[in-house]
Amino acid sequence: MKRTIYFDYNATTPLDPQVRAAMLPFFDEVWGNPSSIHQIGRRARALLDDARDRVAAGLACKSSEVVFTSGGTESSNLAVFGAARRLRNKGRHLITSSVEHHAVLHCFDYLERKEGFAVTRLPVDAEGRVSVEDFRHALRPDTVLASVMAANNETGTLQPVAEIGALCRERGVIFHTDAVQVFGKQPFASIHEFNADLVSICAHKFHGPKGAGALFIRSPLQPDPVQFGGAHENERRAGTENLPAIIGFTEALERFIRVPVFEAARLTPLTERLLATVQTLEGVHFRGARAARLANTLAFTVAGTDSIALLAALDMEGVCASSGSACSAGSLEPSHVMLAMGAPKAEANALVRFSLGRDTTPAEVEMVAGLLPQVIRQVQRRSS
Repeated sequence: MKRTIYFDYNATTPLDPQVRAAMLPFFDEVWGNPSSIHQIGRRARALLDDARDRVAAGLACKSSEVVFTSGGTESSNLAVFGAARRLRNKGRHLITSSVEHHAVLHCFDYLERKEGFAVTRLPVDAEGRVSVEDFRHALRPDTVLASVMAANNETGTLQPVAEIGALCRERGVIFHTDAVQVFGKQPFASIHEFNADLVSICAHKFHGPKGAGALFIRSPLQPDPVQFGGAHENERRAGTENLPAIIGFTEALERFIRVPVFEAARLTPLTERLLATVQTLEGVHFRGARAARLANTLAFTVAGTDSIALLAALDMEGVCASSGSACSAGSLEPSHVMLAMGAPKAEANALVRFSLGRDTTPAEVEMVAGLLPQVIRQVQRRSS
C-alpha cells in the first residue's frame, strides 16, 4: 500500500488523542442541556462555565468576552455582521483586505450589496501583505469597522495586525482579525496582542474537534446576533451549546496555544527544503513572504496547468496537499489571493499549498522534494 503524506494541516489537523479522551465523558455521562434548570442541566452548565473560564485564562481575557461558536466561519460572520449592524448609525464605511478568507470577504460583499455599506478593499504587495500606510489613508470619519486577517490561509503571510489595530483604536474604529491560522503556529501570550476588539478562533486548526471555535469580543462591545432562538451565550449566539466540542476546543487551546504545537524551529528547515526544490523548477513560482510567513506553510503556482490536475497528480503519489482554502476545494475559479498578489490569471488557477504539521517528518519532506519535479513536468506535458 502506498504511503500517505499529509501536507494539508492548514485545512485541518487530526484530533489529538488526549483531546479526544477529554471529550468522551461529554457524549454520555454529561449529556444534559446547559440551559435546563434541573440537576442534570445544572451539571452541564457548571462544566460549560468552567470551560469558558479555562478558555479565558488561556487567552488572558475575561470570561464574559468569550463566545463559543461552531468554528472560524461562524465567528467571523458574527464579528463582521454583528459589529457592522450594531454601529450602522455611527457610520457605514468598512475596511478589509483583498486577501481575506471568504468567510470574511463574503460578509463585506453582502453588506455592500444588500445593506448600504461602503467597503474599501485594501490591496496587498507581491508577498501578500497589507500596507499600514494604505490602511491609514483608507480610514474615513464614517469608518466603523475594519477586518484584516492575522495570517493568510493560502500563503501563510503574516499581516501587521497589531499596528493596524492600534490605528483603529486611535480613531475609534472597531477592529476584527481572523486569527484562525495563527493559533498554535505563532508565539502567543495574550489575546490583546492583536489590538483587536474581535478575534476569530477555530479548534480544528490546532488538533481540536471540528465544529468548535470562539469569538473574542472585547468588553463592552456587544455585536448584534446573527442567529436567533434563545438567550444562549449571554444573548450573543442562540443555540444549545455543543458541550463535547467545547470541551475539546478548551483542552486543545490549553495544550497547544501557549507553546505552539507547530514548532517553528523544526518546521522552518522543512519548508525551506521544499522551497529550495520549488525554486529550481521551470515555470514554478513561490508565492508568499520569505520572512513574515507561518513556518509551516509554502505556496507556489505552476505555469501551464491548473490546481485540480496538480493536486490529483500529487494525490496519486500519496501526497495530500491543497490549492488554498479547503472551503473552496473543487473551485475552478482562480485564487483571489493569487490575483491580489499580482499573479497572472492562468497561474492564479494553478496554486499548490503545502502546510506541514506536528507529524511531518524530514523523510516525508525528502520524498516529496524528490518526486515533485517529475509530477509537475508530467502535469505540464498533459496540460499542453
